[in-house]
Amino acid sequence: MLDTNAVADCIFQRRGVAFRVRSARLAGHKIWTGVPVLAELFAGIEYSATRDTNTAVLNQNVRLFRLWPFTEDAAREYGRLYAHLRRIGRTIQTVDLMIAAIALTLGGCTVVTSDSDLSGIPGLNVESWATGG
Repeated sequence: MLDTNAVADCIFQRRGVAFRVRSARLAGHKIWTGVPVLAELFAGIEYSATRDTNTAVLNQNVRLFRLWPFTEDAAREYGRLYAHLRRIGRTIQTVDLMIAAIALTLGGCTVVTSDSDLSGIPGLNVESWATGG
């Protein structure tokens, strides 16, 4: 499952992520993202100076990913994770926490990201497919 920065890197052909996505697909892996990621991408695009261009790129490429919804099970997992992280004094962005909750409810899912926000989630498999800066 790709988080927001990984999807953006893929569709805008940055940091080698599109190559890794193609390679993973050829190896038989399913490439998912969550509906919360799509919401975050559209929010960023609406706020960007190149709204029309970026909207076209996202609309053209969103079909590359299977979309996983934020289900009731994911909502329960979100609540558990939120409380756990708050108790230990760690907070992460809402969308990142939603992606972690979706991935954990799917089981056996790896979240692809290029930041460290998700690395502190207990039991979550996290990888970076980005190369360079």
